[in-house]
Amino acid sequence: MVRITTRYGFASTATDVTDGIDLTGRRALVTGASSGLGAETARALAAAGAAVTLAVRDRDAGERVVKAITGSTGNRDLDVAHLDLADPASVRALAAGWQGPLHVLVNNAGVMACPERHTDQGWEWQFATNHLGHHALATGLHHALAAAGTARIVSVSSSAHQRSPIVRDDIHFAFRPYDPWLAYGQSKTANILFAVEATRRWAGDGITANALTPGAVYTNLQRHTDGGRGSGTVPPEMLKTVEQGAATAVLLATSPQLDGIGGRYFADCNESGTVDRRTGTLLGVARYALDPEGARRLWDLSEDLLAQAG
Repeated sequence: MVRITTRYGFASTATDVTDGIDLTGRRALVTGASSGLGAETARALAAAGAAVTLAVRDRDAGERVVKAITGSTGNRDLDVAHLDLADPASVRALAAGWQGPLHVLVNNAGVMACPERHTDQGWEWQFATNHLGHHALATGLHHALAAAGTARIVSVSSSAHQRSPIVRDDIHFAFRPYDPWLAYGQSKTANILFAVEATRRWAGDGITANALTPGAVYTNLQRHTDGGRGSGTVPPEMLKTVEQGAATAVLLATSPQLDGIGGRYFADCNESGTVDRRTGTLLGVARYALDPEGARRLWDLSEDLLAQAG
């Protein structure tokens, strides 16, 4: 399998990667689009002509972003939908209310390294929000994605996936001491495995999914960590602006180079090589995160958990 490389890199912005791209007539949904990377992703897709739905917990914040995007791009084909990924009923409601085809689904929303917390179902909060909610959303919207003919799912993961594989025997930290970074890493591994299995299952429907790390970008995501400055281990020269951080997700959503390509992991707008040890850098994808059998098992487990939630 030939690794995908592009002419873009670390410093490229979302605007750079959509240069010459026309998304007129296409519909996109971006989760967590009320601020940060999600808002910039929505802006870039709208600037390229897409109709964009911002799926957010805070409708007022989403409406403010819509107003700003319309003001900067002239695109008025934007709307806001309420979505709480930790609440299965909220996810079901959005999916059930969707009408028409969906060409691009960007699973961007997330929480990071938060204090120990569980949903009403007993699910660890980060796994529930970052993975299970997005899994339920994508499966709930499968009909709309298939109706598009060729649809893409973009799964925003993180280099922190190298911190933990899926610990099947104790996903929800019922027995082992809770570690916010291990929980985050596990959820980000799940994001990649989702892309692997979604592509295997749905490529015949014209649906492909890829995962990525946006790199080190300071947004509201870091509110639970080190005074809002991440893990404190990223050197200044590796930090990205929000515009740079959104570039890889937007590339995966729009680039003709990704037509029919799925189940892969990208960093800095290029496909990453696999690694068998934690690198201590922002590059490389752990081999376990691309394991087809691991992806199938996680999918089945996720379906079981969601079915139990009713």
